[in-house]
Amino acid sequence: MIKSYAITDIGRKRQLNQDFIYLSETPIGNLPNVFIVADGMGGHNAGDYASRYAVETVVEEIGASFEKNPVKIMGRAIDKANAMIRQKAREDVSLNGMGTTMVIATCMGRYLEVANVGDSRLYVVHENRIEQVTQDHSLVEEMVRMGGIDRASARNHPDKNIITRAIGARDYIEADFFNLELQTGDMILLCSDGLTNMIEDDVIYRILTNGRSLKNRVEELVETANQNGGKDNISVIVIEPSAGEYD
Repeated sequence: MIKSYAITDIGRKRQLNQDFIYLSETPIGNLPNVFIVADGMGGHNAGDYASRYAVETVVEEIGASFEKNPVKIMGRAIDKANAMIRQKAREDVSLNGMGTTMVIATCMGRYLEVANVGDSRLYVVHENRIEQVTQDHSLVEEMVRMGGIDRASARNHPDKNIITRAIGARDYIEADFFNLELQTGDMILLCSDGLTNMIEDDVIYRILTNGRSLKNRVEELVETANQNGGKDNISVIVIEPSAGEYD
């Protein structure tokens, strides 16, 4: 049976938590489980409204879908959330310019299906390494991919928070989709950039493989991010799919 634990934390510097998380270990529509992290952006109240409303719309759409293909289910739900966020922003001037990142995951037996918009991330933690599955939709990540800067320089680049895709940013949204086969003992991490900007990947790996309870490991990730500055909201979902499913 699948196990998960999640925390969203305001961090040390922000006045408002604009992140929103959702998890269901039981089926939503035709998906056997659903896990979501969203990181909102916009003026006062607009960012937290965008993340919450987008996630609620996505969950509702997943639940109502007759599709069997997880990519189509998640893709159409993201499209609907984008349209609804755009509509709300047109109707209410205080919400103008709002948007949100989103990363969605569902475990289908030994296979993991992922959808991503923005720079919230999904990692798979293997027995001996941590692997970032999603690619950030950010200006700095595009510079890295094109060879303009190296990975080390990207970490502290002044434009690091400029994202190139977000739900609500444009009338048309393009999500990335990933499918991978899980191995026995793999863990899945979904998180906002409030975690990954504060903690290096190797430290995340070390915390998640330290043998403590799932709850304690997630709490330690958030505590470490705050100890390192807590400059943003921090959201973490860690999933432990049942090893028995892959045997």
